[in-house]
Amino acid sequence: MNILVTGCNGQLGNEMQLLEKENPQHTYFNTDVAELDITDQDAIERFVFENDIDGIVNCAAYTAVDKAEDNEELCTKLNAEAPAYLAASVGKRGGWMIQISTDYVFDGTQHTPYTEDDDTCPNSVYGKTKLVGELNVQKFCDNSMIIRTAWLYSTFGNNFVKTMIRLGNERPELGVIFDQIGTPTYARDLAVAIFTAINKGIVPGVYHFSNEGVISWYDFTKAIHRIAGIRTCHVRPLHTAEYPTPAKRPHYSVLDKTKIKQVYSIDIPYWEESLAECVKKLI
Repeated sequence: MNILVTGCNGQLGNEMQLLEKENPQHTYFNTDVAELDITDQDAIERFVFENDIDGIVNCAAYTAVDKAEDNEELCTKLNAEAPAYLAASVGKRGGWMIQISTDYVFDGTQHTPYTEDDDTCPNSVYGKTKLVGELNVQKFCDNSMIIRTAWLYSTFGNNFVKTMIRLGNERPELGVIFDQIGTPTYARDLAVAIFTAINKGIVPGVYHFSNEGVISWYDFTKAIHRIAGIRTCHVRPLHTAEYPTPAKRPHYSVLDKTKIKQVYSIDIPYWEESLAECVKKLI
């Protein structure tokens, strides 16, 4: 197959490129904004048809959650409209699409893991635009797969793990939110799941994927420092109210992964095992 991967310079896009070498049976077209502007519908259509694209993995998104509150127009273009253009173009060819989405489509008021059938209720511009993107992909491409993930990190780009390692080495003390609960996701593990879906065949629908387990940002930071050998930084627990942000964060965003495990017969690693693997590469 000829597969278009967008957002190739991001965390997930970079992990996809590493795994492509282990999946040489397909031809990959790795693009970012320099190679393909996904807000340009005509450019997408030309690219898809000229390169006989059979499938698209859309890793591109506007992910600056707080900035999105004041930049709704650009956020909408990248997260809502661009996925529609991609889905429509590959849909015309009878192809498939994998759209990466987020736990922010939920408001985080539940106390049990969110399933794919739970009602969505985003309470930020980022979450709202990502939800519209989901709906657009399903509308324009029948053979589409939505994968919602959460708390993504990797050895690439800017992310929470790299920031906590840097600050832990620079500062004697840090305050980190303890009353927001979720599950970290190592981007490499998500990339492995995506390739499993591609190789086994796309089963249309909405899926959830993160690593296994549940933790707060505070406990996650403590684990990062312990694994990285950082012992000189005291980490204090903070209430969300003590660290106000422009965008409202979900207090509880644990995702139920039963569906993707059953449909694709995958084993998902525990968050701490994946964290240790990533930190080992970073230090």
